[in-house]
This record gives sequence, structure tokens and C-alpha cells, in this order.
Amino acid sequence: MIARLIRSTAALAAFLSTGPALAAAPTPWQMGLQPAATPIMERIAGFHGLLLGIITFVCLFVLALLLYACWRFREDRNPVPSKQAHNTALEIVWTVVPVLILVIIAVPSFKLLYFQDVLPKTELTIKAIGKQWLWSYEYPDNGNFTFDALALDDTELKPGQLRLLDTDNIVVLPAKTYVKVQVTASDVLHSWTVPAFGVKIDAVPGRLNEVWLYINEPGTYYGQCSELCGLRHGFMPIAVKAVSKPEFEAWVAEAQKRYAKVGEATRVAAFADGARPTE
Repeated sequence: MIARLIRSTAALAAFLSTGPALAAAPTPWQMGLQPAATPIMERIAGFHGLLLGIITFVCLFVLALLLYACWRFREDRNPVPSKQAHNTALEIVWTVVPVLILVIIAVPSFKLLYFQDVLPKTELTIKAIGKQWLWSYEYPDNGNFTFDALALDDTELKPGQLRLLDTDNIVVLPAKTYVKVQVTASDVLHSWTVPAFGVKIDAVPGRLNEVWLYINEPGTYYGQCSELCGLRHGFMPIAVKAVSKPEFEAWVAEAQKRYAKVGEATRVAAFADGARPTE
């Protein structure tokens, strides 16, 4: 009975916490998590729902006990208070039950950590490099080109673009593809974070961290640097556009002309008139 109640509460909490799949960006007055866009985030949302169900049940149970104790042992019903100090059975119960609850939490927790940490066989690798205060990206599997992604100024925003979230150059990835993201930094600590992906990984100078993605559906997903990194920490957005594989291949062909290769001087392409930058 209790197990069924917990499962039902967890399912309801997971449904309420994820909310409607409207956008992969924060919305005004939003409650709960952003809609899951990857298998990792789906499992995180499910685990969040389980924890929310457990903590709701525990809080309501403790509140009921407190209210019952206030009513049952009020002064007018107990003019002579009991002096009993121990109850062996009760003490065993309130020790064993929390242990069982922790075990219920630990098992899916460790399974989720393993699922996040072990990389499957990936089809594409990109590299994200945190800098004060922008992100640089490299595509070693697609010609090894690189570009910087800076936050758009308020005067540069176009209709439909999001302040402090859209960037001048957007990261493009194929949907329904296993992607490895390598993350590092060139100066101070940063953190590459996209809530809809369930990804938050530190960018550490001199160290290469990695995480995997499998984006379920095409769309645009937003994140930000989540490690305090200096004056313009709040101006390091992350914008990722997931497209179909044919669209990704077409974008790569254009990007190889538009952006410089790693180690080369930066080239700027005049895409407005279709001109190709000189070498």
C-alpha cells in the first residue's frame, strides 16, 4: 500500500515538475524543470519526481504526527504528564524506516550517475572552451573549424531572440545522434550548462572533461555559464540548435568556409552577399 502510494505520488510529481513542452528556455513564472530534451534529462526529471514524492509524503506524515501529538497530549487531557522515556519498538521503527527510505533513494541515484558518466559510442565530437566571457567551439570531426559565441547586445536582438540567451554564432548539432562534448577553459573556472539536456559540467583550465548528448528532437536549447567567473559571468549564454542530419551536413559545409580552422587566423565571412572569405 505504501509502495503504491509512493509510486503514484512520484509519477504525479514528475508530471507536474516537467511542465508542458513549450520551449527549451526559462519562461516567466516557471515552476519545475524545463522539458527534457535528452535521455539524461528524462531520467533526472523522473528521479526528481521520485524525490519530490518521497519528501512530500514524509513532510505530510510528520505534520500529521505533530498535529496528533498536540491534540492527544494537550494539557486539559493530561493534567499529570507521563514520565515514560523509552519505547523500544518505536525507536527501532524510526531508525529502520529512514534507512529504508535512503536505500530507495540511493538505488536509482547510483543508476542515474552511472548512466550519465559512462559514454556510449558517439558519432560526433565537439569541444567547448570557456573564456572570459564567451564560449569558443571546435568541431574536430568536421574539418576542425572553430568559432566564438558571444552574447548578443540588446541593440542586436531580433524579434524572437532571447535576451542574455541568444548568441551571435549558434552551436549546431544533429538530432537523434550521440554527441560527445569535451569541455575545458583557458583562464578561470566556467561551467557549460544546458538545463534541457540535463548537463552541467565544469570547464577547468588544463583539464578536459566530457559528457554525452542525444538530443531527441530538433529545436533550439539554451543555457548559461553556471560557475562564477568574473565581471560578465551573467553574459556567457549557450545556444544550441538541433537539426536533422541532412541540415547538419549542409551547415557544416557552409561553416567550413565561414570559420577558421583551429590554429589559423580568424576569418570573417560576408554571408550577406554570399562572398567567400579569402585565405
